[in-house]
Amino acid sequence: MSASGPPWALALHGGAGVEQDRNYDRAEAKLAELVLDGEARLRRGDAALDVTVDLVAEMETSGLFVAGRGSARNALGHVEFDASLMDGGQGRCGAVAAIQGVCSGIRAARAVMEASDHVLLVGDGASRFALSQGLAPITDLDRWLTEPDGYDPADIDRSHGTVGAVALDLSGRLAAATSTGGVYNALPGRVGDSAVIGAGTWADPAVAISCTGQGEAFIRVCAAHAVASRVAGGEAPDTAAAAILASVAQASGDGGLIVVTSDGDVAMAFNTPGMKRASVSWRREAQTGVIGGALRPARRSERKGDCDDDQ
Repeated sequence: MSASGPPWALALHGGAGVEQDRNYDRAEAKLAELVLDGEARLRRGDAALDVTVDLVAEMETSGLFVAGRGSARNALGHVEFDASLMDGGQGRCGAVAAIQGVCSGIRAARAVMEASDHVLLVGDGASRFALSQGLAPITDLDRWLTEPDGYDPADIDRSHGTVGAVALDLSGRLAAATSTGGVYNALPGRVGDSAVIGAGTWADPAVAISCTGQGEAFIRVCAAHAVASRVAGGEAPDTAAAAILASVAQASGDGGLIVVTSDGDVAMAFNTPGMKRASVSWRREAQTGVIGGALRPARRSERKGDCDDDQ
C-alpha cells in the first residue's frame, strides 16, 4: 500500500475473551467487513469520531460480540451497557454506565457528549436521557438479545468481551470508542472500564486507545491513559501496550487493547489466547485475526455475519 499523502489508520477489536477451541468465523468476517468500510470512509475524508462511533454501533447491532444485541445478562437476568468515546482533537468525551433499554450504548455516550454538559450518565438517568434524544429503545429484550459468536454456557461465570475502535483521519484527528454488554452473572450496577475515560478509552492529539478485558484490573491501572502517557514519553505503541498489559496482569487481570497514533502507527496487543481484531492504515493493507498473533488479509464474505434487528 502506498504511504504517500497524510497518514490515516484504523483498528477495531471485538473482545479479548476468546478460547482456542471455539469458532469465531462470523465475528472475524464482520470485522473484515467493517475495517474495509472504515478504510473507504477514512480515505474519502470522514472524521475519525464518526467512523469509530459508527463502526462500534455496527458491532453492537450485529449481535456477534458481547455488546449491544450480544450482551451478557447480569445476576438478575437484566442487561446493562457501558460505553464511552473521546474526540482526541478537542478533548471532548461522553460515557454511559449501567444503562438499560436502549439499543446502542455508544450512541447514548455520544448523545451525552454532544447534547449535555456532562461526561458520564448512569443507570435510569442515562436511559431516560438517551430516549429523550431519540435513540432506539429495546421493546422486547428476549427477542432482541442474541448469543455472541463463539458463545458457550460456561461463559456465564467469566468475563467475555467488549468492542472498540480507534482511528486517525486525514485531518490528523484521533478518536476512540468502546462499548460492552457487561460480564455474565455480574452484580447489578457493576461498571467496568468501558465507561471510564482514561481506563477503557482515551484519545488526545497524539494517540487513541480502546481496551477490552477484565474491567476492574484496567480501572486499577488506568490502562488507556497509562498507554498514552508512555507514548507521549517516547515509547513505541507496541512497547507501551505490552508494558500496561503487564501492569494489568499484576492487577490480576487480562485482556487486550488497540492503539493508533498521530503518525498512523497501529498496535494491537493482548495477554489472552487471542483477540478479535482488525486494522488498516496508509502503510498496510487491511488485516484481521482472532487466535494467537497470526493475521490474514481482510476480505468481504458473501455470507452474512450479522443479525437483523427483527424486534
